[in-house]
Formats: sequence, structure tokens, C-alpha cells
Amino acid sequence: MVLAEERGAVSSGKAISSVKSELGKTDKAGRDTEQTMGKSDKRIRPPGSKSVGWALVQAARLHRSRVGDRLAALDLFAGQEQVVQALAVAGTMTMGDLAATLRVRPPTASKTISRLAALGFVERRAEAGDGRIVRVRLTDAGLAKAEAIERIWDEVEAEMLDGFDGKERRRLRKLLRKAARNLADVSGVTGHEVDGDADIENDEDEPDALVVPIQSDRLD
Repeated sequence: MVLAEERGAVSSGKAISSVKSELGKTDKAGRDTEQTMGKSDKRIRPPGSKSVGWALVQAARLHRSRVGDRLAALDLFAGQEQVVQALAVAGTMTMGDLAATLRVRPPTASKTISRLAALGFVERRAEAGDGRIVRVRLTDAGLAKAEAIERIWDEVEAEMLDGFDGKERRRLRKLLRKAARNLADVSGVTGHEVDGDADIENDEDEPDALVVPIQSDRLD
């Protein structure tokens, strides 16, 4: 009887030792994994972290989001302000001229004008002497929106370029324009025509909604 108990005790002791050994191995493996992950984390960088294009895209999206948030208070969506601003400068424009100014196709510009007209911000009139030509201009409400839009752009510009001196601002603007020309040249386009169309043609069947630039960029 005593011998059996001794054997049981020895067996239990071996089992406990085995469990402790396994736990020790598991704990060591866990520490090794944590150390490996820690080293790996230090090496992880955002995609394109050294890319000028990546930085440009991120800045553009944040700028568009910031402007879009403020435009919502004016009952406008990000992108529509470009139409209002163009008309504020020109006074009156044909649909063809407006499309060329915005660098989009005429049907795209027409869709945007229809939406702004429904809000009472623009009006369309046939040109005197040729009813086939339609001219567009801002209403009084639209002119008021144009002034508010200008303030928004100035405010966001100041936020974006906080800490930049005048020389740095001019240099940045010059470099961005040069980069845009390079892309236009290799794309075989003049005046970056593809920009605006890409912004607005992804949502033809979707209702107006506040643009979240990180998901899509459009003017409507």
C-alpha cells in the first residue's frame, strides 16, 4: 500500500514538473514573439512614406475634407464651390465656357448647374439673338455664397500653410504646378482636363452627399 502511494507521488511529481516545463516554454515563446513583434513594429512605415505623391494625396484629401465640412453649412458639397467661384469671377458664362474653365465635359457641368439652380444659386438664360446658346450666372443668393466660399478657402489656406513664410508658399505653389504639368504631359492631356471629370463622374446615380475625400473625390 505504501509502495503504491510512493509510486503515485513520484508520478504526480513528474506530471507537475512536465506541466511547469511546458508553461515555461510557452511563456518564453510568448516573450520571444512579443520581442519579434516589437522589432517588426519599429520597422513598419506607412505605404509610400517617402513618396512625394503619397504626401500630396494625403494633404489634398485632408484639405478637401476640411473645406467640405465648412461648405455643408452653406448647403453646398465639396466641388460645387468651384462652379460658384468661376461664375463669380466671370459674371456670366456659356455652358461650354464653364465646362472648359472647370476642365470637365459639358454634360458634367450641366448636371452641376442643374443642382445649383434647384437651390436657387444660379440661373440660366438663352443668349439674346441665339436661343441655342444658354448662359449661366449667379443669383443674388449665389453671389452671397461666393463671398462665403472665398472666406472658407482663405481660412483653410491659412490653416494648411501655418508656419510657412511667403517665400515657402510661393515655392510650394510653383513646385506643385510643375508636378501637375509633368503629369499632364505624360498623360497626353492639356490643362489637366481629366482632373475634374474623375472627380464627379463616379456618382452619377448617387444622390448628393457630403464628400468624404478619403473615400472619393468628386465635384457635383
